[in-house]
Amino acid sequence: MPKTKINISLDQDLADFAKIFAAENRITVADIMTQYLLTLKRKVESQNSETILSHPKFQSAMEESQNKLRNGSANWHSYDEVFGD
Repeated sequence: MPKTKINISLDQDLADFAKIFAAENRITVADIMTQYLLTLKRKVESQNSETILSHPKFQSAMEESQNKLRNGSANWHSYDEVFGD
């Protein structure tokens, strides 16, 4: 499947963490995002998912994020709150 490029904006500390985590695990930040979105897509479509990234903290963080989204406890912020205006 052909790839396409998308741009996302992250807090600097989160972007730094993603880069360090990727380097330590010999993957790319794009691999992290792809794995997260693919796992989310498979769960939404009720398909079995096989985690490519085996780091237990990655799996735990992904599950925690999904649970917060499901139960409504995720903290949402406006664009201006995150990036200032």
